[in-house]
Amino acid sequence: MTARVSEARERLADAQARMARRPREDTVASLARLLDDWRAPGSRWQKRLVEELPGATGFAAETVREGLARALEGWTGDALRSLVVRELGALPPASSVEGFPHTSVLLAGSIPMPTIVSLVAPLVLHSAVLAKPAARDPISARVFADSLAEVDPELAACLEVLPFASDDAETGDAFLAADCVVATGSDETIAGVAARVRAGTRLVTYGHRLSVAAVGGAALADPEVARALALDVALWDQLGCLSPVAVYCVAPDAEPFAEALAAALGEIEGRLPRGAVATDAAAALRRERDEAEMRRAGGADVSVRGDASLRWTVVRESDPTWRPAPLHRFVRVHAVASSAELRRAIAPLSRHLAAVGLAGVEPSALAASGASRLCAPGRMQTPPLDWHHDGQPLLLPLARIVDRS
Repeated sequence: MTARVSEARERLADAQARMARRPREDTVASLARLLDDWRAPGSRWQKRLVEELPGATGFAAETVREGLARALEGWTGDALRSLVVRELGALPPASSVEGFPHTSVLLAGSIPMPTIVSLVAPLVLHSAVLAKPAARDPISARVFADSLAEVDPELAACLEVLPFASDDAETGDAFLAADCVVATGSDETIAGVAARVRAGTRLVTYGHRLSVAAVGGAALADPEVARALALDVALWDQLGCLSPVAVYCVAPDAEPFAEALAAALGEIEGRLPRGAVATDAAAALRRERDEAEMRRAGGADVSVRGDASLRWTVVRESDPTWRPAPLHRFVRVHAVASSAELRRAIAPLSRHLAAVGLAGVEPSALAASGASRLCAPGRMQTPPLDWHHDGQPLLLPLARIVDRS
């Protein structure tokens, strides 16, 4: 496998040399056309993922179809052009910006959108990309590469997708011997990558993240809010960093909202069925459900709702204390007395907080929460293309900037 990395790097070097001579506007135009192709109604690239992802990831086809349609809705060619102008056009006139000759992209997870944006970004900067697909999603990077080859074969030659085993240390070291490395994964994975990259390599990382929701005021009694949050939970089976794993109700009693959320999750199961669950994940679900039931049986102020097959679970907790989130449509609902208590409740999560879905709660109350995205329920899984993931720009961390004076 190490030889395959070397061979891929040689091909990419030749392709990058050719690409470096073309105007960036031409490259952006091709990538913009590609995004428009992906988001178009009836897109055959979406259809391929609907056909191929379920077998590899366990997602139900209905969930893949709905998740893609919603997430890609705003990922237009114009959105990419605006992103390029905003990030690169804001540099001083005497500055020049370019990508590294070679970027290695270590992909993770099982959701297609992070894969797409992780491959688009370095290509915008004319950096050749060697990508290792995620073990849980060997499909999305390959389909993206095929789509790019149809739109712009020259640009597609600057992208190679190379799967290899994560425990193949020799190949991994060869893969990480790049000018720039982009790594997504658990905090443990990121720490391991950081320890292995060579000195002078630009390392851009996206570690473990999770999301929550906060509901207050009249929104607590609005069934549409509960339905919107149920959709955020159900899309991608709660496995993405933007999936809410807990809901904080700014109210004396969270029981009514927990009941409404449970009803909404039960309803959405008929339209977007939860996919397959691995044995260890199913065991974690059962363990957390049983633990909540035992606390309730022992007299704790806890309620548990869910179907018998564990396809969804809502646990209304007695206090705001954070508890483990087994995912796969398992949500905890907490009551907090005020915005101040809400901030205290989620403060332990700040280092890992990606997004907060807000309804009936002022965004200013969560401005310092650590989240890089605040949005309405129902929109948590549809960030714009230019979302500042982990609070950082999309393109600039991958760029080399030269200032002339």
